[in-house]
This record gives sequence, C-alpha cells and structure tokens, in this order.
Amino acid sequence: MPFAMAFQPIVDAETGTPFAYEALIRGTDGAGAASVLSRVTEANRYSFDQACRVKAIESALAAGLMDGDARLSINFLPNAVYSPLACIQLTLRTARAVGLPIDRLIFEFTENEQMGSPEHVASIIDTYKQIGFSVAIDDFGAGHSGLDMFARFVPDEIKLDMELVRGIDRDPRRRAIVRAVVSMCRELDTLVIAEGIETAGEAAALRDLGVRYHQGFWYARPALNCLPPLRAESLR
Repeated sequence: MPFAMAFQPIVDAETGTPFAYEALIRGTDGAGAASVLSRVTEANRYSFDQACRVKAIESALAAGLMDGDARLSINFLPNAVYSPLACIQLTLRTARAVGLPIDRLIFEFTENEQMGSPEHVASIIDTYKQIGFSVAIDDFGAGHSGLDMFARFVPDEIKLDMELVRGIDRDPRRRAIVRAVVSMCRELDTLVIAEGIETAGEAAALRDLGVRYHQGFWYARPALNCLPPLRAESLR
C-alpha cells in the first residue's frame, strides 16, 4: 500500500521553536489520510502500522529532523500491537539505523471502537515509557478520549481536541474547561498540547491559560516530505 508522510510542527509558544513534528499519513500524491486509511483492513493492519512507523522515522530524518532538537510524534494503532515488546523491535532497529535517539520519539493514540481491552493499551503505554518513548493521548476531550482514559492510563502528554480550541478566545466556557485541564495536568506532571489552532486570538488565549505547546494552521500547514517553516505572523 503506497503512502507518504507529511509533517506539521508542534510549537513551543514560549521559545517560538518547534518542540516536535507530527507525522501525518498522506497519499503519494498528497491526498488526505482518508484515502490511505480506507484501505486498512484486519488482514493488513499490523503491517501497515509497522510500515507507518518506519516511513515516519526515515522521512523525518531525510527531511532534516536531526538538524535541530525537535522530537518526532507518530500515531499508532493500539489494536495492531499484539505484543508491545515484540512489535516495537522494528521501530527500535529503524531508529538505531538512522541515529535517532529513543527519547526523541513520541507515540500518539486515541480511543476508538477498535482499541481493544484497556489492559492491553495500558501494557503498551507502560512498555513504551519503560523503553524511553513519550506517549500522548490524542483528541483529548472528544468522544471517549477524556477523563476516563486519563484516569485509566498514564500518558506523558495530552493533545486537546480542536473542538475545545476552536474560538476559545471568544468562549468563556471553553476557557474554563481548558483552564481546569491545565491545572489538572500540572498536578499530574502531564504536558498539554493544543491542536487545531487557526487564529492569533486562539493562540493568545491558550498562552494566557498556560498551554505552552501549540499546533495548527496558524503556525504551519502540514507539508509533504518536508519539515515546514513556521509562519512569520505566528512568531510576532
């Protein structure tokens, strides 16, 4: 199944530099992720998940990831991992082959109907953290990806769903919710990332609420096979 990787920065709003780049699946012609994911089946899920990890690492290194200090964030499919330790071996070999330190890898997951048992997911998270990876819950605040997951698992990071971010500068209810999440994460030593930021107002409101790490079109759109520069407007 041919596919490519696009990259979008996660920005440290305090320093104005990339904290990480998220690897995003695309068609080889730049088509959206749906065109690729629609071909994932029960039969090819494991091989696809493994191929995505390798492609993300190799493409990021080819694009110049090691020229700076930014990390690489990779989405993974929990239900494609039959054994956390066995299934991570190809990722470890790939990282070693290209000289990417293990502590510069972040693995993101979100809850869906195919996640499988919570005990299995907790085992994956524990194994990855023991190896030295960071683990993030994506789409926090959307659907089932909320407090129940946060109570059940021990992530290093959470990524606020864009529905909480959208128009937050004009919505006191969203600000109250995010303020409470930031306070909770500070107490639990969990890093907060806001995704889907599209305006200067949203970025400013999130900074005021104590959200240091930002991602979205306001900073840069995903770019195929390269690490996009940050928009000059976002750094003012």
